[in-house]
Amino acid sequence: MTDKIKQLRKAKNAIILAHFYQRPEVQEIADFVGDSLQLSAQAAATGADIIVFAGVHFMAETAKILSPQKKVLLPDLNAGCSLAESCDPDSFKKFIAAHPEHTVISYVNTGAEIKALTDICCTSGNALKIVNSLPENEKIIFAPDRNLGNYIKSITGRENMLVWDGACHVHEAFSAERLSALKKQRPEAKTLAHPECKKPVLLLADFIGSTAALLDFTKKDAAQEYIVVTEPGVIFRMQKESPHKTFLPLPGVSAPVSAPADDCGACNDCRFMKLTTLEKICRALEYEQPEILVPETIRKKAEKSILRMLELSK
Repeated sequence: MTDKIKQLRKAKNAIILAHFYQRPEVQEIADFVGDSLQLSAQAAATGADIIVFAGVHFMAETAKILSPQKKVLLPDLNAGCSLAESCDPDSFKKFIAAHPEHTVISYVNTGAEIKALTDICCTSGNALKIVNSLPENEKIIFAPDRNLGNYIKSITGRENMLVWDGACHVHEAFSAERLSALKKQRPEAKTLAHPECKKPVLLLADFIGSTAALLDFTKKDAAQEYIVVTEPGVIFRMQKESPHKTFLPLPGVSAPVSAPADDCGACNDCRFMKLTTLEKICRALEYEQPEILVPETIRKKAEKSILRMLELSK
């Protein structure tokens, strides 16, 4: 299967982009693995004719928005995003209208229509920088993740920041109680948390950051053991970069309480991210389907918010 993918990729001048939350074998076949910001930059810069996005729908849409002349393929159209779905365009448009004179900052984890209503996109890795780029008295709407928005709000102290009430099903499922119990079992382990987690979880973390930031921290930090409070797919890359260290996934609330700390069978996987398989990637390359398309009127508006993010992230 991997040989066939490599042959098709070369013959069709294609590139495979994969998120850190993808299955290990998918990450291994990818040309580039990264978080949302890194993948957005790669999609904008690639010289390939075809982009196969091993991720979720909004990521493939972002690639198409940035590279309209390229064919963008998503191996499984069912690979959606609970966070993106928590902010529908009609409701968001009404929310913006009800709060005029606000600069709209939207997480990249949104559909193209939301991006088209947005002034500046952001990711968990650059949200703080994006918010701080605006004057302190600027009125802001931040969407859609309430946990990330409130985390940024608490750091900046911006009381004039309205936060949309959306969330990621993966990060919402982590509890402070489970984390406290695991920390007692493994007192030497440092806790790494994604800012999409709820505040009680973040208060227990030793380090908070985007997926890429968490990975970078584990490579540079001196600790030998970590509790990883985000989608556990990133642990594959962490282990690959630091094979001598131990990484423990934090089970979600639906996992058995008695599950061993190092049992990834109890992991809190993103059901959407794990839909992508080697077979689906191979089929997508072979038939050049399913293709992601974005209406040009929406694409042009959405592109402005993404390009502004990329410019401010330099």
